[in-house]
Amino acid sequence: MILYLDAGALVKRYIAEAGSQDVNAWIAATESLATSLITRTEVAAALTRAQRMKLITGEETQRALQIFRSEWESLLRLPMNEATVARGDILACEYSLRGYDAIHLATALLWKETLGLPVTLATYDRQLWEIGRLVKLEVLPEHRS
Repeated sequence: MILYLDAGALVKRYIAEAGSQDVNAWIAATESLATSLITRTEVAAALTRAQRMKLITGEETQRALQIFRSEWESLLRLPMNEATVARGDILACEYSLRGYDAIHLATALLWKETLGLPVTLATYDRQLWEIGRLVKLEVLPEHRS
């Protein structure tokens, strides 16, 4: 499996919550794993937001950030360049996506086109999951409730 993780899916690797076991299993089973360069900022923001919301402690936040930052270099980090932004522009307008969701979708689609192979988009965002299926990406989790 060639796996693209959006930030919402990747953060589940660092905070124990619904879907965390699935994400870790997908990562373990993948032959190629990538995310967008913007994911670094999104994951850091999500972890600190979880702390502000008192879902995790300050110590847990620091530990999660340390692990995330140590693993960052092992991820294939796909660039956000003019082609990605232009594609994201079109996708945002066509499907009423939020900005970073459009960038994640554009990045996954461009990676699929570059590889000429199926790419699986892992996302827990309902709209992005639905649009991913619509544009012929394989998506995880397999079923959305």
